[in-house]
Amino acid sequence: MSKSLVVSPADMIPTQYTVDTPYMVGPVHFYTIELGGELVLFDTGPPTETGKHFLQSHVDLRCLKHIIITHCHIDHYGQVCWLEKNSEASIYLPYSDILKIEHHDERLEKMYELLSGLGFSGDYLDSFRESFSRGGVFPPVPDTYLTAEHDIPERLDIGILSCAGHSQSDLVYNGDSWAITGDTLLRGIYQSPLLDIDLEDFGRFKNYQAYCSTLYKLAQLREKKILPGHRKTIASVDATIQFYIAKTLYRTLMLKPHIKDYSVAQVIDRVFGKEMTDPFHVYLKASEIMFMIDLLENPEALRMALQQIGLFDKVKDNFERVVS
Repeated sequence: MSKSLVVSPADMIPTQYTVDTPYMVGPVHFYTIELGGELVLFDTGPPTETGKHFLQSHVDLRCLKHIIITHCHIDHYGQVCWLEKNSEASIYLPYSDILKIEHHDERLEKMYELLSGLGFSGDYLDSFRESFSRGGVFPPVPDTYLTAEHDIPERLDIGILSCAGHSQSDLVYNGDSWAITGDTLLRGIYQSPLLDIDLEDFGRFKNYQAYCSTLYKLAQLREKKILPGHRKTIASVDATIQFYIAKTLYRTLMLKPHIKDYSVAQVIDRVFGKEMTDPFHVYLKASEIMFMIDLLENPEALRMALQQIGLFDKVKDNFERVVS
């Protein structure tokens, strides 16, 4: 009789579950794994009835001990408040998201000032404020929560990397052989770190500089199985970084003549015109353009990051075209 294969805790990979969302991002993943005999849930899915029933069907809420969030966007943490009422699990949120929660009104006022300085009209700013205040972007906040970076128990042996890649609060959680990356690494999906307020000093969050720092950290994940927030998996960390950088350089080259002579709001109006009217989509494009402006002002930050992780030669020609 052959011996059964014994899987050690170090070899275990979190289980991936996929639930539909009503948002443009499409389906989203959440993950479960048992660590030290304790059931852990990473992300929750969207705040929909379908999402709620899916959680009930696939996660034993009576045994759930820990709910750990990669970042507080509605498709990833939308069921937190419901889970707080229907389980006894501890909830861990990224520190930057906790600051956003606790300084919500002040953050919106600073965002209003920032976007005004980028040339956006009062009408747009009013629609932007309304879209951020109606709960469609940020769902309700749980009554009790802990800080992921400080409060996740050491006995769970979960590594944490702060990897701003989609927003400033993105965290990557990793074990010996796996990494749950939220929206930081997404196969074939172009992303731009979001324009925001740095809630440590209430100045502009430098999304370009933060992403350059993230590149060093992502290189640490090369040997791990990547478990992303969307799409089933990714081919490799390097291929995903190259895809993102190639798109960034191409779009920067196309928009460079406009960026030179016009405000951010004017660039969006000139290039996209009436095609782009949704205030949140305009905000996403403004985030991308500010990323490009910072890149053009300080290209050496990106060059050094890519050289450090051995990927600069892959994009060298396009990089030189952009910065020449």
